[in-house]
Amino acid sequence: MALDPQAAVLLELMQAAGMKGFDELSVEEARAAGMAGIVGGDPEPVARVEDRLLPGPAGDIPVRVYAPSTGGELPVVVYYHGGGWVICNLDTHDGVCRRLANLAGCVVVSVDYRLAPEHRFPAAIDDAYAALAWVAGHASEIGGDASRLAVAGDSAGGNLAAAACLVARDRGGPPLAMQLLVYPVTDHDFETPSMVDAGEGYLLTTGAMRWFWAHYLGDDESAADDPYAAPMRATDLSGLPPALVITAEYDPLRHEGEAYAARLADSGVPVTCTRYDGMMHGFFQQPEMLDKAAEAQEQAAAALREALASTPTTAGH
Repeated sequence: MALDPQAAVLLELMQAAGMKGFDELSVEEARAAGMAGIVGGDPEPVARVEDRLLPGPAGDIPVRVYAPSTGGELPVVVYYHGGGWVICNLDTHDGVCRRLANLAGCVVVSVDYRLAPEHRFPAAIDDAYAALAWVAGHASEIGGDASRLAVAGDSAGGNLAAAACLVARDRGGPPLAMQLLVYPVTDHDFETPSMVDAGEGYLLTTGAMRWFWAHYLGDDESAADDPYAAPMRATDLSGLPPALVITAEYDPLRHEGEAYAARLADSGVPVTCTRYDGMMHGFFQQPEMLDKAAEAQEQAAAALREALASTPTTAGH
């Protein structure tokens, strides 16, 4: 179908602002552009917001904890922000974490993992897993219930969420109830049908993905075969937590997200894969401007509520 009219307006606004492709910018310029791209009004209130530092493999990892209510132990979602492993931070994804906390009725822990190119692979996934392991061991300190734990992320954050599930399975824990993967990066492949068909003109481009991957891997392109960098390259996807994979029709990452969902299903993992027609990459963060973003966030929250209603019995065992 055609680009959704609301999405077309959003793209026109960005183009009118003279937004360049990330691959045309320096790292510093790209990070500034990522901050400038935040759209929305006042932050949605939540009962409690707390910035903390968690111990990591190379120093403290900043996180932001969102709780929709006080008292009692709530399910916990560890969230990894998108941004190609190079840009974005806790502030760029503050809005989506607030909404998920309120909609899903869970504590959300947003992780400010180390960014490339200053810290290349595997720094981001090392931090992602370290934060997850800390939350599993200390959930009660943040009002959470470690027996009801999930991971979530968008784009490169979806990549880290998927990879964190692989690490958790391979290292024997923690057990996870669900993985929410929003247009995730799952493979180092620039020739997929959607990379070719939607690689220009829809916010994220194939050129930008080459730029992000180059910064993440550096000169060691062989790292792209590591399943913790490209989960699609894993030989075995069995024993992973149930997944909700959300994709967008006009997104270069659409094909690899849907292909990963299909591989999960073939491996016996319960999976729901929903494509939002007429949408482009990044839509999930824009519920104020895109009706389908609000719909997708509500779908994600409903799936989290259901998955976290009881103690998981799969991944990590």
